[in-house]
Amino acid sequence: MNKYILLRHRDIPNLKDLQIYQENGGFAAFRKIVTGLTPDQVMQEVKASGLRGRGGAGFPTGVKWSFLPTNLWPHYVVANADESEPGTFKDREILEENPYQFLEGLAIASYAVQANTSYVYLRGEFDPLAAGLDRCIAAMEAAGLLGDNLFGTSYSLRLHTHLGAGAYVCGEETALLESLEGRRGLPRLRPPFPAVVGLYGKPTVINNVETLTNLPPILENGATWYRTIGTEKSPGPKVFCLSGRVKQPGNYEMPLGTTFRKLIYEYGGGILDDRPIKAIMPAGASSALIPATEAVLDTPMDYEAVAQVGSPLGSASVIILDDTVRMDWLANKTAHFFSHESCGKCTPCREGTYWMAHLTDRIAAGKAEAQDVELLHDVTSQIQGKCFCALGEFSIMAVRSGIELFRADFDARAKRVES
Repeated sequence: MNKYILLRHRDIPNLKDLQIYQENGGFAAFRKIVTGLTPDQVMQEVKASGLRGRGGAGFPTGVKWSFLPTNLWPHYVVANADESEPGTFKDREILEENPYQFLEGLAIASYAVQANTSYVYLRGEFDPLAAGLDRCIAAMEAAGLLGDNLFGTSYSLRLHTHLGAGAYVCGEETALLESLEGRRGLPRLRPPFPAVVGLYGKPTVINNVETLTNLPPILENGATWYRTIGTEKSPGPKVFCLSGRVKQPGNYEMPLGTTFRKLIYEYGGGILDDRPIKAIMPAGASSALIPATEAVLDTPMDYEAVAQVGSPLGSASVIILDDTVRMDWLANKTAHFFSHESCGKCTPCREGTYWMAHLTDRIAAGKAEAQDVELLHDVTSQIQGKCFCALGEFSIMAVRSGIELFRADFDARAKRVES
């Protein structure tokens, strides 16, 4: 019996070959819906499954599709493959080793919203992956799985890939659309939202690679089956990216609701040198730190439970920190990343990330004064809730939570100045 749903290539060798993918049920779900279901029936099945977006926000996928107006055409679907979050590497494995399941999911989403042209937007560093997807798309066209009048129906579909230029901000969906249209990747003012005014000013759905890869098994096996996996509010499997101070980093596919303890100690093999675990970043560099208490280790990794202990689950890029990691050092690393990746469109993010990087440099080098730690915390307050897109909000997460939860690490590096 196969163990995996999303990482099926681990069970089935050479699944990235179209013939092997089809021999193992590939494109049966797509054929089934195009020839036997209406777009609304597909949408209702995905709604019933409870599938939530795997790119970070966790928004219900079928509900997101339903926002597209039916009096404005054409519709587009864009797959977000701009996987740039530090600590996130799940989509890359799917694109490299199980590309046809992802592309079938993109085709299913396209049919559900009646898009005839859809795109895969990839980060610039994914150039070899884009070439591989282009070969897969050509093979699908040759096999009659893309093109005009699919399976003898009136539905037609074409897929295209598009490479960005390696900008983290293009993971934000409106900046992605700007880049896809050939402009600099800067976030758009919302409203209007992409569901109404998206790609080329038309209604657009934007879904993450992992989200789309869930669709073929849902449409093949049904929403009721899908809901037997995971939790009531967070159903289905999830690929957890485990990295940091663990013995066995990597991608692990497990049901949503699996505990941190199981991921870290059973799958990840525990902490390097068996040292004490200090903190967890559950959503990559953009997540707040969570102290690794016994209660936190036993927390189910789903969208609701992780938020209750102080941080969003996001894309489930779980970074483990042990007692060798200084939180002032970590804050410095994240501040420099977000300062470098800020697009500069809004002042709080542009100036705030610069000053966070500057202050954390001084603290990490042992050249700061005690009041600089307070100043750093104050800078995060000037960024919080004031930025054009989520990048600014993400930039303060590790810095602010690091100061609030691990203040001693910062104070130990700051010089005491006598008045």
